[in-house]
Amino acid sequence: MSKPFREGIPRGMDGDFRKGCIMGSRVFFIDLRVSNQSLLDRIRELVEAAGIAETTKKRGLSAIKLHFGERGNTAFIRPLLIRPIVDAVRAAGGKPFLTDASTLYVGTRGNAVDHLETALLNGFGYTAAGAPLVMADGLDGRDEVAVPIGLKNCEVAYVASAVARADGLVSVAHFKLHEAAGFGGAIKNVGMGSASRKGKMAQHSEVAPEVVAEKCIGCGVCRDQCAHDAIGLVERPPSAPRPHEKAVQLAEIDQGKCVGCAGCIHACPQGALGINWERDLPRFMERMVEYTVGTLKGKEERSLFVNFLTQISPACDCYPYSDAPIVPDIGILASRDPVAIDQASADLVNQAPGLPGGQLKNLAPGSDKFRDIYPQIDWPLQLEYAEELGLGTRTYELVKI
Repeated sequence: MSKPFREGIPRGMDGDFRKGCIMGSRVFFIDLRVSNQSLLDRIRELVEAAGIAETTKKRGLSAIKLHFGERGNTAFIRPLLIRPIVDAVRAAGGKPFLTDASTLYVGTRGNAVDHLETALLNGFGYTAAGAPLVMADGLDGRDEVAVPIGLKNCEVAYVASAVARADGLVSVAHFKLHEAAGFGGAIKNVGMGSASRKGKMAQHSEVAPEVVAEKCIGCGVCRDQCAHDAIGLVERPPSAPRPHEKAVQLAEIDQGKCVGCAGCIHACPQGALGINWERDLPRFMERMVEYTVGTLKGKEERSLFVNFLTQISPACDCYPYSDAPIVPDIGILASRDPVAIDQASADLVNQAPGLPGGQLKNLAPGSDKFRDIYPQIDWPLQLEYAEELGLGTRTYELVKI
């Protein structure tokens, strides 16, 4: 069966599918239009239609995995919009808690204290969100469960303990573009976001930055940003080109200390740090998908995935800021299939008209928005590999609620 994006219109949006005939996995969808009903009520109806009652274990601990947002970022999902999902889990008999794991890069989410303070500053208190906050990987990112998966790149997945030991999982992802994966949705939220620090390092291990001497001015921003003391400044060799006369130093990366978190790439104001896109990123995406397999192991029938296609930013929510959205707000999706929901999300973004004034160059509906901004990234790879591993299907029926 051909894939919806290659046909141009997702299944269920063209009004042409037969009632009761499911074309692949069901992906439920609400737009943001309301008349006499609150959007909060519509979100609860969405997750109920997608099967939250069936995926929630009665009296079980239900991890709601989300991104609390970096301090200064404004694109993350607002706590008020999480509350209907929390309420639906509780109504189904579960015991919901909100959770995320520590980051590798320097920021405001690198340990439990900073992370929880950031979450509270971003509004994720009990009054708003309706559930307690639990750090998935403990105080310093080392509370983990080693899950055997025996796949091509990873024999074991190191999953944050609170997610691994929970009875069920609800992934709530802000769908956006991403500098290494092309996009971040359900798969990235579960595979990368639920990994302990050791697991994140394993996934990033080959995403090794390289210094572009022609651009480096020896400013030291990358050195100051590095959480692993892997970058220093050295005297620039006479043969190395200089971007201007004052560039007497050059950044140097100690590959033995580098964990591949790519934080320095984001930090460099000159764009002087990069990676080998063709060599490194395909295996990075494969490892991320394999970690999704590990995170969901034993929870295959106890997992639900929700993607918010709102304020769709051109980069990860891990920045302490968020750039202008690339397309108008689209809506919210829910499914029991992480592959189908990510495929549907990507299709809807590509079919939307681009917004002027942002990073997109081609604003035409139907254009590939992901390759427009990240031409080096073969973004469908994560979906293709996830389908190959049996995580789900790229073929779906989009059911509008």
